[in-house]
Amino acid sequence: MTTQASPTRSPDGTATVRQAFGAWAAGTGGPYDLLADDAVWTITGNSLASKTYSSRETFMSQVIRPFNARMSTGLKPTIRSLYQDGDTVIVFFDASGTARDGKPYANTYAWFLQLRGERIVRAFAFFDAIAFNDLWTRVQPVP
Repeated sequence: MTTQASPTRSPDGTATVRQAFGAWAAGTGGPYDLLADDAVWTITGNSLASKTYSSRETFMSQVIRPFNARMSTGLKPTIRSLYQDGDTVIVFFDASGTARDGKPYANTYAWFLQLRGERIVRAFAFFDAIAFNDLWTRVQPVP
C-alpha cells in the first residue's frame, strides 16, 4: 500500500501582512519589521528611488529612513485589496501623511511581497513616482 502525500498549503501570508499594516496604521510597527536581513526590494518605474536594494539595511537607510525624515506625521496606510498567490502576497493600498513643510503627501501603492515563513525575502513596489519625487526634492530630511 502506498501513501500519497497531502499537498502542502502555503501559510496565510495575508494575515501576516494585514497584521503588519495594522501595526503601521497604529504607529506601533509595520511591514518593514517583516523584512529578512537579506531581503531584496525593487522599486519599479522612474522615481528618484527606483532601483533594486540588495538588503534590508540598504533599503531602510537609502529609502525608508530618509522618507520618514521628510515627514512630520508618519504615513497611515489603508488597504484596498490583499491577495495571496503561492508564497507571494499582493497588497494594494493608499497611504497619506503630512510632510515637514506642512503639505500633505498621499500615494497609492501596489506591493508584491514574496514571503518565506513570516519574513519578506523579495519585494516589488509600484507607486506614483510624480508624488514621491515631489516630496523627495521639495523636503529635506531632518536627522
